[in-house]
Amino acid sequence: MSVNAMHVAKSGLNAQQIRMQVIANNLSNVNTAGFKRDRANFESLLYQVRRLSGDQTSEDTELSSSFAVGTGVRIVNTEKMHAQGSLMTTDNALDMAIEGSGFFQVLMPDGRIAYTRNGSFTRNNEGILTTSSGYVVQPEIQIPEGASNINVSGNGLISVTVAGNAEAEEVGQLTLADFSNRRGLQPIGENFLTETEASGPAVISNPQEEGAGKIIQGALEASNVNVVQELVEMIETQRAYEVSSKAITSVDEMLRFIANNL
Repeated sequence: MSVNAMHVAKSGLNAQQIRMQVIANNLSNVNTAGFKRDRANFESLLYQVRRLSGDQTSEDTELSSSFAVGTGVRIVNTEKMHAQGSLMTTDNALDMAIEGSGFFQVLMPDGRIAYTRNGSFTRNNEGILTTSSGYVVQPEIQIPEGASNINVSGNGLISVTVAGNAEAEEVGQLTLADFSNRRGLQPIGENFLTETEASGPAVISNPQEEGAGKIIQGALEASNVNVVQELVEMIETQRAYEVSSKAITSVDEMLRFIANNL
């Protein structure tokens, strides 16, 4: 039994180590535009059932509850918390934030479509709208050379003023993607998410239509990481780790006592 207790405590150490890594990742991305914090979800391991509820304790009585001993804990998954982050004004015409639901769509080098809330965009040497890493925003939008006064409306319509023309010229329409289960999206790094069976297929719509959010030009969505909350969870995780470590030490002392006195 004492050895089993060590294994139970060890499972607690492993789970808290992973939770601490999740918290550290959240804190390290506190200044990453569009980042959504992760949360670790725990579940208990299988129970060793010695006696079942309802087992006879005498001719006329039954056990009121089972005799079951837990075997530890594990982290079953991590999930993104898609709460809205605060908006930071940048006054950069190609910085865009989403107020509400939806994701920007980006074409990855391997041909996949990735999704992000980071609207820090720029133009490549052909005038095509891209991410900071050079990945093309979808649908592809080309801004003419010499264009000035770039305007992005709340519904995603992009218009520019070209030298020699008094009226603004429409050059493209941004669309947003959303999913029935956003937490089913797979994070792949670089602040990108990809579609999975769990997330369901992407639902594409124009901003401010069919429940999609609004585009805010000249702003970026900040990370939704709350530093104070993460620090509290860090202290809680550290204390839980120490308690599990203490349990292993206590079991070791019990075994040593038995070995020395029996």
